[in-house]
Amino acid sequence: MRNGKMTTQTLIFGHRGYPAKFAENSLEGFRYAVDHNIDGLEFDVHLTKDSVPVVIHDETVDRTTDGKGEIRTFTFAELRQLHLTNGEAIPSLEELLTTVATSNTQLNLELKTDQIEYENIEKIVLEMISQAPLVKPVIFSSFNLETLKKCQKIDAAQQYCWLTMHKVPDAATFVKKAGLAGLHLHHRQADEVVQRIWTINDTFKIRHLFKQGVAGIITDNFEKAGKIRDKLMTKLNS
Repeated sequence: MRNGKMTTQTLIFGHRGYPAKFAENSLEGFRYAVDHNIDGLEFDVHLTKDSVPVVIHDETVDRTTDGKGEIRTFTFAELRQLHLTNGEAIPSLEELLTTVATSNTQLNLELKTDQIEYENIEKIVLEMISQAPLVKPVIFSSFNLETLKKCQKIDAAQQYCWLTMHKVPDAATFVKKAGLAGLHLHHRQADEVVQRIWTINDTFKIRHLFKQGVAGIITDNFEKAGKIRDKLMTKLNS
């Protein structure tokens, strides 16, 4: 804030779309969010057995679909036979990019490589993103620093952010040395680095992070967060 007024807006990212209202990481949730002018979407990408990037959080389909097994054991065609809780199929990355198309929505793509090392996922995903008609550059994140390093070797011009649950000592120096665009943290740090905080659903915490001016919050309920931000902006700038 400057002179008691908020001069920049913290972006609101829908965590796996809009899970407070729709099935997580579903096209239905993504479409609603885009149609209702969400700032950004956070989502997760794995590879199928035949190397198709798909949007789902877990390494297995057990929790979010009517099937069982690891994503990497299914071909894309086989995976499409399963259903999310809303009846939809697990979306491909290509479908999500088509859904967002030329909107102003900022994408935060998490490469899910902290448990499974998918062969060539970095190259496959970066090439697909480079061909998509997106208005804003994608923010790439991962809990796996090696994944981000691989991405940097493929395309150093993109925005890469490290996901971590832990405090990062001397964060500014770490970010600079690692060539990162920022950190995606579970709790805000005092350091002067770009920070997006996950997963924030509590009203008090949302309001507090807006006041602290973090770059973004990742939340299950973007409409609730938007109302909080609007009220805060009105109050601060009146």
